[in-house]
Amino acid sequence: MKDDQVLHRLGMRTALLTLIAMLAFAANSVLCRLALAEGAIDPASFTFVRIASGALTLWLILLFSGRATLSHGSWLGATALFVYAAAFSFGYISLPAGTGAFLLFGAVQVTMVLIGIICGERLTALQCLGFILAIAGLAVLVAPGSFAPSLVGAGLMILAGMAWGAYSLLGRGSKSPVLSTAGNFVRALPMVGVLMVLSFIEMDVVMTSSGVIFAILSGAVASGLGYTIWYAALPGLTPAQGASVQLSVPVITAVAGTIVLNEQIDLRLLISSVAILGGIGLIIAAKNRQKM
Repeated sequence: MKDDQVLHRLGMRTALLTLIAMLAFAANSVLCRLALAEGAIDPASFTFVRIASGALTLWLILLFSGRATLSHGSWLGATALFVYAAAFSFGYISLPAGTGAFLLFGAVQVTMVLIGIICGERLTALQCLGFILAIAGLAVLVAPGSFAPSLVGAGLMILAGMAWGAYSLLGRGSKSPVLSTAGNFVRALPMVGVLMVLSFIEMDVVMTSSGVIFAILSGAVASGLGYTIWYAALPGLTPAQGASVQLSVPVITAVAGTIVLNEQIDLRLLISSVAILGGIGLIIAAKNRQKM
């Protein structure tokens, strides 16, 4: 009986940590869109504050746990992180939160599958069907039309998804993902510093108190604490569960966008989201079958 109670408590802990992590990941899109839509901060400054506050938060977490070190992470991983964060911020100048999240999420998964194919991974018939569905969903979402998103914004968000997909693959197999993430955040600081200098030269820099607060919440809470909580939840999840639960992130983002930002969920977004999530779900299901 005691063993059952322990397992139940561990299961509840994993479920709670997973829920908090998914809410944090969705919050990144909402916070970025909220800051940029109101003109409270420019995208370069948002990126800088987000990365800096995320690096500080992760470093403090490691410092208090006695594991603070820069020996983990890599410059390649930091570059992928920087490209993701910068393209994410600039993309959200013109994209609704939900649309941006589905573009990002779809691009991440498509990129990871494509890299797998390039590296010699063979897809099953079910995975091929899922891959085609996900591609079709992205195509529907960016196709020309009266409700089509900005092509520049969509392109930047797809680039952000490609960078995050590459970042995820670079970090696969890391024995200490929190240490690697902290190292990559710190290494990305000079890159966002250069972006800020270029922004001062080429663009108007806007940094209101509310914009900085949104960026800190995105970096310190949604990113820094969010990643730490997610990595704490992962040991209690199977690989298939860890992949599947992330399907909730763009859905949470779209719902939050309608509540917080008063954005509309139109037919195009509904159709494309079903195709993207359905396609990715098939890929995950097929991978799970292969491992059984």
